[in-house]
Amino acid sequence: MKQTAVEWYAEQSMRLELERAKGNISINEMLNQLSNVLEKAKEMEKEQIGKAFLNGRIKEIGQGVLFDLQPLKETFDNYYNETYESKTNI
Repeated sequence: MKQTAVEWYAEQSMRLELERAKGNISINEMLNQLSNVLEKAKEMEKEQIGKAFLNGRIKEIGQGVLFDLQPLKETFDNYYNETYESKTNI
């Protein structure tokens, strides 16, 4: 099964905490890297939500129908921005 963004984030944050506990990285370096990991996890989550959104819309429209995906991508971008964008900025 494919790893979710949340699972990936948890794995990476645990890895960084272990590296800090071993003394391999400083707390500041861990926090800096953790910030990068969080941004990557947000990107992964958006991609996963986008794939689910597009798959749902394609099934709704009908399988086997040829169409341009650009309007669906724009629809997803609007949906994501309205639903998540303002809530993900901490």
